[in-house]
Amino acid sequence: MPVTLARPDLEAHERSVRGNLRDIVAELVALIGKKLTAYVGGANVTAVERWIAGTEPGRDAEHPLRAAYHVVKFLSEYDEPAVIQAWLVGLTPQLENQSPLSLLRKGEHRAVLSVALAFTAEG
Repeated sequence: MPVTLARPDLEAHERSVRGNLRDIVAELVALIGKKLTAYVGGANVTAVERWIAGTEPGRDAEHPLRAAYHVVKFLSEYDEPAVIQAWLVGLTPQLENQSPLSLLRKGEHRAVLSVALAFTAEG
């Protein structure tokens, strides 16, 4: 029998890894908007619209998009989109006063996820 660790973000992680990238982008847009989705993917809003329509993002965009989805989907279980958006763009002391979104774009998923877990635990 496999051992399951208590991880509140486990479902979001599974969806970020196994999900269709087109669906991930569409859900990100629904939760954080086109501009923030474009930023994390290193693109513009027009590219995001093409991704939703079926054009695959470049390899450089896939990891940040999936990582952002993991964090955003997890946070959406606790807060509404406006709070998530504010948290993503705000300067965060636990991240050396950098925004979580900028770190996700740079590929620093672990640090952002750790702070997101703490953010939801603190209420």
